[in-house]
Amino acid sequence: MFITYKISPFLGIQLDWCTEITHIEDRAFFVDEQRKGPYNIWHHEHHFEAIEGGVKMTDILHYDIGKGPLGPIAGALFVDAKVKGIFDYRYTKLIELFGSF
Repeated sequence: MFITYKISPFLGIQLDWCTEITHIEDRAFFVDEQRKGPYNIWHHEHHFEAIEGGVKMTDILHYDIGKGPLGPIAGALFVDAKVKGIFDYRYTKLIELFGSF
């Protein structure tokens, strides 16, 4: 499955981003990987574990923005915070929708 998004990773500039769901194990995990977009590498694992009272979700993310010697600088100044913001937003939204445990 391919999913296409519009994202603004830097200075509000919109880019196309396409990820592919590459691995699925029912009720255990799935993996999305970038096929087109701003990252050199984007490999995101979503793991699910049944626990008392609900489901524990764990993310494992590997990404690299590339861009030669400027990549680490851009990562430190902008990209790392943007990625953290994505996961912070999702965490807040999940608590809002499903409550905390």
